Amino acid sequence: MTDAYADRARRIAAQRGCDTVLSGVRPASVREQLAVIGGAVGDDLLLDFYGEGGAVEELEGRVAELLGTESVAFFPTGTMAQQVAMRYGAELTGRDAVGLHPLSHPLLHERDAYAVLGGLRAVRTTDAARNPTAEEVVALDEPVGTLMLELPLRDAGFVLPTWEELTAVVAAARDRGARAHLDGARLWESTVHLGHSLADIAGLADSTYVSFYKSLGGHSGAALAGDAALVSYARAWRHRYGGSLFQQWPAALAALAGLERELPRLPGYVAHAQVVAAALATLPGARIHPAPPHTHQFRLWLPHPAEALNEANLALAEEEKAWFVGGWRDSEVPDLALAEVTMAAPALELDAGQVVDLADRFLRRLPR
Repeated sequence: MTDAYADRARRIAAQRGCDTVLSGVRPASVREQLAVIGGAVGDDLLLDFYGEGGAVEELEGRVAELLGTESVAFFPTGTMAQQVAMRYGAELTGRDAVGLHPLSHPLLHERDAYAVLGGLRAVRTTDAARNPTAEEVVALDEPVGTLMLELPLRDAGFVLPTWEELTAVVAAARDRGARAHLDGARLWESTVHLGHSLADIAGLADSTYVSFYKSLGGHSGAALAGDAALVSYARAWRHRYGGSLFQQWPAALAALAGLERELPRLPGYVAHAQVVAAALATLPGARIHPAPPHTHQFRLWLPHPAEALNEANLALAEEEKAWFVGGWRDSEVPDLALAEVTMAAPALELDAGQVVDLADRFLRRLPR
C-alpha cells in the first residue's frame, strides 16, 4: 500500500465516522452501494451486453427524455465521450481545430488525449476565468470545427454564463460554421442559475455530455447525447476506443438511482450553497468565488498553508466527528490556500449559525 493510498484511506475512514459533514457526503461502503443499485432493479430488467439492452438501454432512454435529444450513447468515461464528440465535429466540418478554454477538462486533466489520440488542435477561446463570449468567438483568428463550452467551468470556480450569454455564444459558433458541444459533467445542477430546463440547455447545442458520478452519486459512467447520426458514430468509436464493455449494469443502475434520488435534490443544494457561502465569507481572511455561488459548489480561500488546513480538518473529523472542508491546496500566493466546497444532503442539516460554529472549531485547531 502506497503512502498516498494510506492517507486517502485514513481520510475516508474519518469522514465516514462523522456525525456532521459540511462539504461533500459520507463515503459509502461497497455494501451500501450494492444496496442502492439493488433498489433500482426492476423485476423484468435483463442484463446488458456490450452496451446494448438492459439497464444501459433504460438509462440512455431516460437521459434522452431529460435532455430532449433524439438519441444517447452510454460511455464508461466522460473523457472518452468527449474525444468522440470532438472527433465527430472535425470529420463533419473538415476542421481539426477545437475551441477550448485554457481551464477546460481536455486541456487540464486528459493528458492531451484530444491531440495524441484524436489528432486535433486546441484553439484557446479566452484567457478570462469564464466561458468565452460571443464577441470572443467571432474574433477567433482561425476556424474551429467544434466549440466546447464547459457548464459550469469547474477550474474557474464552477462559473456559469447567463442564459443570454450562452445563447449568444452558441449562435456565434454556428455563424462561424462550428458545432457547439456542451461539456455538461455538472449540467444537472446548472438549471437554477441559467433559469431553463435541461432540455432547453441541451437543445442549444449539437451535442451534450453528462456525467453520472460527479453530482448524482453514481459509480462511474457518462452519456453523449445528440441526433441519431452523432450517436451512431459515437457507438462505432466507443468500440474502437475500448469502451464497449461486456456488461455495465452496475454503473447504469447506480446512474438510474442517482437520477431518481439526487437529481430532484440539486436545486435545494444550490440554494443552500448561497447560505453557506455567505456564512463562510465572514471568517477572518476568507474569500468566496463566485459570490453568490452559481451551483452547489464554490471555491473558498483561507489565509493559511494547505497542509495546516488539511491537518486541522482531519483532526476535527477524528476527534470531534465533524467534517468541515477537505482537499485544501496552496494557491500561487504564499500562505493562502483554496478548497472546493460542495453542498449535499448532510449540509442541509446546518443553518448559517451552525456553519460558523463548525468553522470556528476548525480554525481553533490551526497553529497560531
